Amino acid sequence: MKKNITNLRVRYAETDQMGVVYYGNYAQYLEQGRTEWLRELGFSYKWMEENQVILPVTNLNIHYKLPARYDDVISITTELRKIPTFRIEFYYEIHNQNQQLLVTAETTLVFINSLTNKIIKAPDYLLEKLEK
Repeated sequence: MKKNITNLRVRYAETDQMGVVYYGNYAQYLEQGRTEWLRELGFSYKWMEENQVILPVTNLNIHYKLPARYDDVISITTELRKIPTFRIEFYYEIHNQNQQLLVTAETTLVFINSLTNKIIKAPDYLLEKLEK
């Protein structure tokens, strides 16, 4: 289905004293991948929020294989594997500049109307882009 690759350089502040990326920072890398995946479709989180749609994460699974290190260039592959309904599920792989697989992960997010705070179906504008 729809896939995006985002490249980032690991910053010193994201690492521990050993120069290894702190495990909690991977959630931020995944968010960056999702943000760029959405932007490539022609939307942004900001635009969706301005149109009363928010996307909280309800599930996050990360499988650590190898550490990312300070100054590595990592590539975050973000993939949508099925058409969203009331939720949207992503699969990720993070590789370093040597193409070593560092992390696999999955997230689930739900569509919420920010005015009513209720779960809603995936917006039509998103579904229409995915069907093309």
